[in-house]
Amino acid sequence: MANKNLTRAKKVKNDEFYTQYDDIEKECERYRDQFYGKIIYCNCDDPENSNFFLYFANNFKFFGLKKLITTHYDSERPTYKLELTEEMIEDGAVTAECAKKTLLKGNGDFRNQESIKLLKEADIIITNPPFSLFREYIAQLIKYGKQFLIMGNNNSITYKEIFKLIKENKIWLGYDVNKTMEFALSDSYEKWSRIENGVKYGKVPAISWFTNLETDKRHQELILYKKYTAEEFPKYDNYDAIEVSKVVDIPQDYDGVMGVPITFLDKFNPDQFELIGSNRWVGQDEDGVYGRSSYLNGKETFKRLFIKNKKVSK
Repeated sequence: MANKNLTRAKKVKNDEFYTQYDDIEKECERYRDQFYGKIIYCNCDDPENSNFFLYFANNFKFFGLKKLITTHYDSERPTYKLELTEEMIEDGAVTAECAKKTLLKGNGDFRNQESIKLLKEADIIITNPPFSLFREYIAQLIKYGKQFLIMGNNNSITYKEIFKLIKENKIWLGYDVNKTMEFALSDSYEKWSRIENGVKYGKVPAISWFTNLETDKRHQELILYKKYTAEEFPKYDNYDAIEVSKVVDIPQDYDGVMGVPITFLDKFNPDQFELIGSNRWVGQDEDGVYGRSSYLNGKETFKRLFIKNKKVSK
């Protein structure tokens, strides 16, 4: 049991990094109409460190929110929830002192019954969840039928559980995707890129926003100009699909299965393309979702998504 607790404590420390205000604003301001009149719950956010609370408190009236709720996890002690409504906001800057603070019985873990009760009350969940628990976190949101806008590593696209949801059109990418972002780090981190005003900052690659809120970009058609040739687009050794190494090179006239980089999801329009599978584990099933990776001329390829063009132009 002691070893399990130490492992969990280490994971918690490794998950403690805080999103910068500008990165939150850049993504969230695009959903203004969808936030209106809603209860937003940030369930992995300590108001003393998290900019999610600060951003939505500052923009409470701009978005026309009904309520803002925040909770956070503490491995050593019970924590609290903050609730903010329009009646609590006074003229001037909005701070945590404006909100109603209520002590929790538990430690604020998003899986606790107290947190789940708040989750059920909320309309939209917005946060930067623990990346080590990303699968479990997403599963909970889907289980309770919640709308969400959360951050995660872009490589989680190929996780079996996450890819299934993407394929079923239950989750997709937001606007700001696959970016290297700079986060504020807890004091426990031994590596960082810079220190400013006593705060450590570190750069984390391949960060994306994941959501089931509607976005304009997922209905924009990708302009295709290439023509298929067998020489330029060879077939895999172990899977009936052609290799397309760049999204921009997707041939407009090919009606079969194509393997494309996972960055394709940033351009994925479900009306234009069908998402077939992933090459992460080709071999165990016909969809290419489980098994070995794909091979080309005897060499293993990079991560690929398998797609078909619904609007082939000959």
